[in-house]
Amino acid sequence: MYMNIAICDDDLLYMNQVKEMIEKWGREHHEDVSIYLFNHGDALINSYQKSHIEVILLDIMMPLLNGMETAHEIRKNDSVVKIIFLTSSPEFALESYDVKASGYLLKPTTYEKLCSLLNDCKQAFHYEPESIIVKTDKGYRKIYYHLIECVEAQNKKVLFCLNDGECLEVLDTFVHCSNELTTNDAFYKCHRSYLVHMPAIDHFNSIEIETKTHKKVPIARSYAKSFKEAYFEYMFKEGD
Repeated sequence: MYMNIAICDDDLLYMNQVKEMIEKWGREHHEDVSIYLFNHGDALINSYQKSHIEVILLDIMMPLLNGMETAHEIRKNDSVVKIIFLTSSPEFALESYDVKASGYLLKPTTYEKLCSLLNDCKQAFHYEPESIIVKTDKGYRKIYYHLIECVEAQNKKVLFCLNDGECLEVLDTFVHCSNELTTNDAFYKCHRSYLVHMPAIDHFNSIEIETKTHKKVPIARSYAKSFKEAYFEYMFKEGD
């Protein structure tokens, strides 16, 4: 298995110590690991999705944007990435549950405790999120559902708008993509040329949806009532 892991901490010495422990874990468990280092939360937020990070080890006490604030920003667009907090104080342990943290490690971190959490993350990845395989002009690509904000018909191509800002041109028909994605009730057709991913919606009115990355998606008049009903049905089900 291949894992991309980010460490975000303003203490460079400590960050390199954790990096060495992760590399040791990778060797002992025969895991190919790529490690990305960030010294503040803004840098992590701006870069982690482009590197397809799967696990984030995040210091809480950092200047500017602290680790908890960073985690809340990440969770606005990504419910899947694993977050493990690193801190010298246990006072934030309860709040870490608000961002669905996978673990909470007190400094100084022991190798055994870090290994245990990395093993838990590895085990969770055996249950791979749902995805769609699409054809682009560069070849075939897997796109995880949770990364999609909306899908748009564009002439003879289809545009997949992702939550990291990428707009991917897919060589397929909108009908085919729509039929495959709407087998999952998180996707809904709100217009003859648009499909929206419900968890990506920030707000909407009778004519337009705005996603969490501020993309505008039109709602056709003939779809407005059924879309509203489908959205609230989906959200109530998710809240159960």
